[in-house]
Amino acid sequence: MTDAERALWRRLSRRQIDGARFRRQHPIDRYIVDFVCLSAKLVVELDGGQHAEQAEADADAERTRWLAGRGYRVVRFWNHDVLSQPDAVVEEIRRVLNEQSGDPILIFPGEGKTPTCVTRDG
Repeated sequence: MTDAERALWRRLSRRQIDGARFRRQHPIDRYIVDFVCLSAKLVVELDGGQHAEQAEADADAERTRWLAGRGYRVVRFWNHDVLSQPDAVVEEIRRVLNEQSGDPILIFPGEGKTPTCVTRDG
């Protein structure tokens, strides 16, 4: 696990976010996701700098589409944001957990910017 994954796991484990049970490094068919709350079908992925490169971004987009096609909502955060703004990351996860509609796919763009929300429909 990366430092960011360890830091976020300390916040996700033991049902600390509204009682949601998260698993780490969990297989979903052909993918192993960083974190997942199976009951909410919410996947949380953490990205390092290599994910900003086009090939990685394309692979991430395909993975997100594949998971969304199976009913999962996917939230992505930059490692930097998990380490520098852990409370904001946790609050965003809480917000998505409590959201009832729209099946959002969220990307936290980093460097203190506000998360961008894109619905499955585009």
